[in-house]
Amino acid sequence: MAPPHESASRDGTGLFIGVDVGGTKVLAAEVAPDDSLPRIARRSTPGRRVEVGLVETALDEAVREVADGRPVAGVGLAAAGFVDAAGERVMFAPHLPWRGEDVRARLAARWETVVALDNDANCAALAECVAGAAQGASEALVVTMGTGIGGAVVLGGRVHRGTNGMAGEFGHAQVVPDGAPCECGGRGCWEQYSSGNALVRFARDRLGHEPTVLEEMCGGVPERLLGPMVTEAAEHGDLLARQAFASVGDWLGVGLANLVAAFDPEVVVVGGGVSAAGDRLLEPARSALARSLVGAAHRRVPPVLRARFGPEAGVVGAAYLARGAAGG
Repeated sequence: MAPPHESASRDGTGLFIGVDVGGTKVLAAEVAPDDSLPRIARRSTPGRRVEVGLVETALDEAVREVADGRPVAGVGLAAAGFVDAAGERVMFAPHLPWRGEDVRARLAARWETVVALDNDANCAALAECVAGAAQGASEALVVTMGTGIGGAVVLGGRVHRGTNGMAGEFGHAQVVPDGAPCECGGRGCWEQYSSGNALVRFARDRLGHEPTVLEEMCGGVPERLLGPMVTEAAEHGDLLARQAFASVGDWLGVGLANLVAAFDPEVVVVGGGVSAAGDRLLEPARSALARSLVGAAHRRVPPVLRARFGPEAGVVGAAYLARGAAGG
């Protein structure tokens, strides 16, 4: 990759790329000054039981495809994992193989440009606070729903990262004692009941027990059933698919009630891939939040809004980080 022009790193008008690294996919995008995404590249995430190099090769391929030979002023990484307070290392990632890895420096050396790193939900929160659904809010919660659940806390208009840089790991709060096992090593984590994985698991567990178009879509093989299939079936009125969204949405609202009780935000923003379902997910979440929140009848219940940038919030926020790191 060609090194950045000096002027690009000063004025922020060069090419900035945001990369969202999740449990199932890598999404890289050129993020223009108007927040549009002129060029996008996707790769599958190799998984969490592979060599770290395979994941970083997927990142490299996606970034180079977006750059297309052009000088790059900076790359921002939104990682689905615990990023240290310095923004240098991914300490732990339930769905990826990173364990205390010096990700930022290693990729900066590989790409010969400025690289900024943070947790994916923190990046999404940055995008939504600057120009999205939480714009103007001083206190906000941002929840990202993909393979699992990520989260960010906005206090006083700034993303609160915590002592170790790991605040907002809402997905691994226990909601069911001795519940379903989680990739993090715990049991009963919130994301086991409200996430892309939970959506698919709900549908798979019921295949063969009730009529559903999902049987045909996956060829009768539960392991071939994927989240986008459940979303498509729900949009066409499939009862099982709609029940899956109702369950995931209800659990989303129950978890949000705990967070709202703790932080009392102005607004709750829901992003990530699962948020593409819109009100099919958010309406049951709003109902469960109002039902579960302590003192709901005597307080203002915050609105639950879909992220303006949807599943792309992480890449947009990551590019903002890179611009800041490059002095733009």
